[in-house]
Amino acid sequence: MEGYVRFSIDKGLATLRFHHPSHNALPGYILSQLAEQIESLGQRDDVGLIALRSEGEKTFCAGASFDELLAIRDADGGKQFFSGFARVILAMKNCPKLIVALVHARAIGGGVGLAAAADYVIATRDASIRLSELAIGIGPFVIGPVVEYRIGRPAFQKLSLTPDEWQTASWAGQHGLFHEVFESKAQAEAYFAEFTGKLLSFNPQALTELKEIFWQGCDHWEQLLYDRAAISGKLILTDFSRRTLAALKAKT
Repeated sequence: MEGYVRFSIDKGLATLRFHHPSHNALPGYILSQLAEQIESLGQRDDVGLIALRSEGEKTFCAGASFDELLAIRDADGGKQFFSGFARVILAMKNCPKLIVALVHARAIGGGVGLAAAADYVIATRDASIRLSELAIGIGPFVIGPVVEYRIGRPAFQKLSLTPDEWQTASWAGQHGLFHEVFESKAQAEAYFAEFTGKLLSFNPQALTELKEIFWQGCDHWEQLLYDRAAISGKLILTDFSRRTLAALKAKT
């Protein structure tokens, strides 16, 4: 079964869902579809708010697709792949509509970046997080600016330098990545519905102006994230990364 990105609109709420059979990994085509849909929904007059969520139970998002990482053959191809993450983060940041994410399960690597790029995040206690990039020979370069923006540099350093350690949803909440953390998915879903409904009752122009303020000081990301994509694209070709990815792939 292939992955997909789908959306529905109900009373001003656009719900954007993504899925991939490999723990909601993000191959290039999923990244492209996410960016395109966010850019498109942000311009629709019948959309006042965007909800971002994934399908499945165990993983919100596993980040980069190992298969596509192994398929990268040169630096240009590497930059192109990692630029997919840059485009999604920038689409979320630049979208004039607020984006509320429901993180119901664990998030790894680029999945943490998706959560960080949302304007408000509602999570469950099962939503542990990990930045795994250093373990495969690269680093959280593209998602780094938005994750650091959310949680601060010391916490970002901790996540970056401990790629094998999971941090709890409570930790993510205490450091600003998650705004609300609930014991169960049912509780999170109920609050998610209540909160998005409340936001839709407010002046949409005021929400747009607030979002502008939320992301002030981040305009330089338009170039920075693509420069960072080039760094990841180069490092993924090193012998260390090739050997590590091949060994991990052999275990699956």
